[in-house]
Amino acid sequence: MSIDVQNSTPLYIQIVDDIKSKIASKELKAGDQLGSHAELSSTYGVSLITVKKALGTLIHEGVVFSRVGKGTYVARPPFDGHRQENPTIGLVLQDMRSPFFSRVMHSVEDAAYELGYHVLLSNSSGKAEKEDGQIARFRTFGVKGLIIASMSHKYHATPTIRRLLREGFPFVMVSYIADEDIPFVGSDHQLGGYMATEYLIKLGYKTIGYINGETGNLVGDLRRRGYEGALRAHGRRIDKRLVYHLRLKGEWHDYQSGYEIGKRFLKLDPKPDALFIYNDLSALGFEDAILAQGLRIPGDVAIVGFDDIDRGEYAAVPLTTVRQPTTLIGKQAVELLLKLMNGKKGSLRVVLKPELIIRESCAANTMQRAVRKSVALSVPQWRKSS
Repeated sequence: MSIDVQNSTPLYIQIVDDIKSKIASKELKAGDQLGSHAELSSTYGVSLITVKKALGTLIHEGVVFSRVGKGTYVARPPFDGHRQENPTIGLVLQDMRSPFFSRVMHSVEDAAYELGYHVLLSNSSGKAEKEDGQIARFRTFGVKGLIIASMSHKYHATPTIRRLLREGFPFVMVSYIADEDIPFVGSDHQLGGYMATEYLIKLGYKTIGYINGETGNLVGDLRRRGYEGALRAHGRRIDKRLVYHLRLKGEWHDYQSGYEIGKRFLKLDPKPDALFIYNDLSALGFEDAILAQGLRIPGDVAIVGFDDIDRGEYAAVPLTTVRQPTTLIGKQAVELLLKLMNGKKGSLRVVLKPELIIRESCAANTMQRAVRKSVALSVPQWRKSS
């Protein structure tokens, strides 16, 4: 096969995925020899370095093994006394470059590997029709279940997802989906919004705003409900003038949209002294715009993001944020999928508590640094009953 150079997936990962797919579909069987490095380089149309990186990854995962001077062979799946072979699960991503979903992806792979399962990875590059095709392709290859991470902001099951449900094919969503009958593992977005806002309230900020996702973004609205819930719980008035929306749709525009709002900050009326921001990418865009104008964070405005992506920790002003438990999401998604694959019943929706990560973007002065250490976040009433 030839590699799709238009695909954002790294070339060596495409080779890894293709070889795993051939193993899952029985085109390649245990003991079969792969081509030489030069032959694989010619077959895939890539450099020898890329081929070596792909094979190195497969060897590390135990999918293939190498015999010095003889070549590379498909490994025999380990026998665990229960299964005759190791089933394969498929992981469908719309974009593996997403800082959040890439961490979930690694967690899924680690959890599956520990349990002796192979993982086939696909990347639909943000195209819904390609995602549908990859789901069909994985089923043709004989995967036993699917973990799906869509970056669509519609948050409802597509016809393809509905078909999987009707046919009883095991799958789990790790991107938020509003439909209660769809298997899902993810974070409590509303609680995260509450935690972020209450933290700012207890630090003493008086005018707290919220930068939401683009209009119609349901996850952004869930976080807004948490923001408003915290204000109400502490006797604060909800001022709709303090709620702003990112202009552009899609995660890869969030930084720019946050930057645009930051550029307008001095003209905002009323002007917030603190902001809870929909996600870290838009928070970092907002931060850079504020600093570029010679303003201070948190001196002129304090900010809290959501997701805890790596860039937030190393920003010019390290970002206080709400961490989604990506390791636990991946692990529990695999566990739920295996239950479904084995016909076991249980809760279809696993909603995990996020964690507040405190850094410098909220500590306006020495006094507040002391205060923040003693802040005890409450549990909202709606959370207690859930």
